[in-house]
Amino acid sequence: MRAMDKKLWRELWAIRGQALAIVFVVVGGVGIFVMSLSTLDSLYGTQKIYYQDYHFAHIFSGLKRAPLSLAKRIAEIPGVDKVQDRVAAQVNLDIAGFDDPVSGKLLSLPIDNLGVLNQLYLRSGRFIDPRREKEVLLSEKFANAHQLRAGDSLHATINGKREKLTVVGIVLSPEHIYQIAPGALFPDPQRYGVLWMARKPLASAYDMDGAFNDLSLTLTRGTNEQDVIDRLDDILKPYGGHGAYPRKDQLSNRFFSEDLKQLGTMATIFPTIFLGVAAFLLNVVISRLVGLQREQIASLKAFGYSSISVAIHYIKLVMVIISMGLLIGVGLGIWLGQGLANIYTAIYSLPFLAYTLEPKIIASAMLVTATVALIGTLHAIAKASRLPPAQAMRPESPPIYRQTMIEQLGVQRWLAQPTRIIIRNIERRPIKALLTSLGIALACSIMMISGFQKDAIDYMVDVDMAMSQREDLVALYTEPTSAQSLYSLRSIEGIEYVEGFRSIPARLRFAHRFYRTSVQGIETDGQLLRLLDSELDSVYLPSDGVILTDYLAEILGIQAGDSLIVEVLEQHRPTIEVPVIGLIKQYMGVNAYIKRETLNRLLKEGNVISGAYLDVTDSQETQVYRELKDMPRVANVIIHDKAIESFYDTIAETILFFTFMFTLLGGVIAFGVVYNSMRIALSERSHELASLRVLGFSRAEVAYILLGELALLILIAIPVGLLIGYGLCAYIAFEFDSDLYRVPLVVEPDAYSRATSVVIVSALLSAAILWRALGKLDMVAVLKTKE
Repeated sequence: MRAMDKKLWRELWAIRGQALAIVFVVVGGVGIFVMSLSTLDSLYGTQKIYYQDYHFAHIFSGLKRAPLSLAKRIAEIPGVDKVQDRVAAQVNLDIAGFDDPVSGKLLSLPIDNLGVLNQLYLRSGRFIDPRREKEVLLSEKFANAHQLRAGDSLHATINGKREKLTVVGIVLSPEHIYQIAPGALFPDPQRYGVLWMARKPLASAYDMDGAFNDLSLTLTRGTNEQDVIDRLDDILKPYGGHGAYPRKDQLSNRFFSEDLKQLGTMATIFPTIFLGVAAFLLNVVISRLVGLQREQIASLKAFGYSSISVAIHYIKLVMVIISMGLLIGVGLGIWLGQGLANIYTAIYSLPFLAYTLEPKIIASAMLVTATVALIGTLHAIAKASRLPPAQAMRPESPPIYRQTMIEQLGVQRWLAQPTRIIIRNIERRPIKALLTSLGIALACSIMMISGFQKDAIDYMVDVDMAMSQREDLVALYTEPTSAQSLYSLRSIEGIEYVEGFRSIPARLRFAHRFYRTSVQGIETDGQLLRLLDSELDSVYLPSDGVILTDYLAEILGIQAGDSLIVEVLEQHRPTIEVPVIGLIKQYMGVNAYIKRETLNRLLKEGNVISGAYLDVTDSQETQVYRELKDMPRVANVIIHDKAIESFYDTIAETILFFTFMFTLLGGVIAFGVVYNSMRIALSERSHELASLRVLGFSRAEVAYILLGELALLILIAIPVGLLIGYGLCAYIAFEFDSDLYRVPLVVEPDAYSRATSVVIVSALLSAAILWRALGKLDMVAVLKTKE
């Protein structure tokens, strides 16, 4: 082994504590980097393979009823590749032993059970025998929620007739990787599922023999998607077309894509922070090492080692430290990535996971880490390589001491000598103090993020689902119905208050911008659905215009006073123009609100509703559920509290995963920064501290000088770290915004206290370790150091 290599390993052993702290920080940065990007690549790869192999459609459309011959005409649209027509219906389900209302979407299957688009992945059981009319396939999440397997049965109300259906298989579909009931905001697999049955019995039940009411199609490469959508809408308009939409707007695909986008954001933010702190620590350690080894550097140069050889030696030292972090970090990232990918696979009902770790990810992690580390230590290494032998033989010139600000103000007379030493040292080395505080502040900011997601989601649910939507149940009708039906609902024992609403799918347009959503016709004096402004005060809904959510207004580039074009996507699809009279704050969904009477009048449809919000007596919920199940007009019932519970059940595992990960890694980085700062301070001031011991200072007083300085820097760093953490939370909230939901910038006091506590505990642990080191301080050896 070469002499310089032996020197490297001895030095590494001598600074093993500091090196280990840096390794932990690098592990955190590389681990998150590899975890995020490998999971992102794996999920994108799985999505691509799944969509491609099972022929997920490019364009979708619902309609009232059209003859099968129309599908051939649609197939002739330039750019259309394949067309799949089918029958779709919303049905009420009855599961033995489960009292809550359950609804489902029933879809027809072709004779071969596959068709040309949106093919099913058979998880267990078998496909439908087309000769048997009462067989169905169930979506896996719904089946698992009720522990249904092949051979079990359930009842469905199909077009008013109760039918017993036999489950023959459990399947997954690329079209329903995220199952949300119509009108719901969250998935609830216990109360909503997707079923498939043979086309003939389903078509017969809904008078769809020789007809269809649901359509999907794929396009040839290079086809303009919007041109096909426009042509398709023109063809389907006479048949009650609801407006075609592309894959990117298909609900389950949108949720999945938004989550992948957020994962990509995380892969950018957190590794940057971790690796930046690692660069800072490396700079401090290598700078201190160069300072301690001035005479060694001079001797090496005197024996003929070049400046380049000296620089390469220290570069090797840096590379060895970060290589250990890279090795462990990559392993940690793979382990975390597989765990995270499995969570996403379960949430989104993916049939398989094609987990891959591309070599480019490891290469990128190595390149980024090495670059950041070298940039962080470049100044110290350059200083070591340029040091002339004659100058290096002499100790560093003592700093020029001047009166500090404290002394100029005359405050020192009220301070004890150890305290004056602390303040002098900080004031005379402001850059070092600033960097130390900055490193600790970044550690503190990481901890703030760990609890931000949960705080934000809790607030989002509280505002939208408790303060704005205050109903117990939502009853959705099979089709628009006279408001007289509210009397039937009011007559049910246990329902205390009923509030009707009208909902229409529409394309909203302003200038050249447009957005597809729903327009909600609600009661002006409604008690169960309230519109809230940014201050969470109720907004009055007048009768002469529409109110938009602030995010929708931003998408359309519209403001109060402008006129909004509403292209209705049902019935005769009229186009109406209404003024925008105000904006409201909502965190979930993107909607427009108008007075129900006004909407009925504009649509020229009479006193019509799409459903009702219900306030129900707690003790009579089961009876109300039973009554609603037997009402043929009610297609779906959403239980408010159960929907929220299901939402939390869905995201709980993800939140716990990220909270645990960031808490653990944030604690590691906090300890690494604080311990390294204390250890380096001890190395730099060992001569001074030994001198104080010789002069009669006790061990406690010396510890007070060393640890008191760092305690003061930590006290300065904590508020700065909380401020940086708040800024990072604001950035995350901004990046996570989408038309599905907006993450509010809400940081609860416990997030601040958690971050502060972790830094303080790290400081106390580091102080305990250094207390032992102070007891072993060799005063004689230190005082023999040549001045």
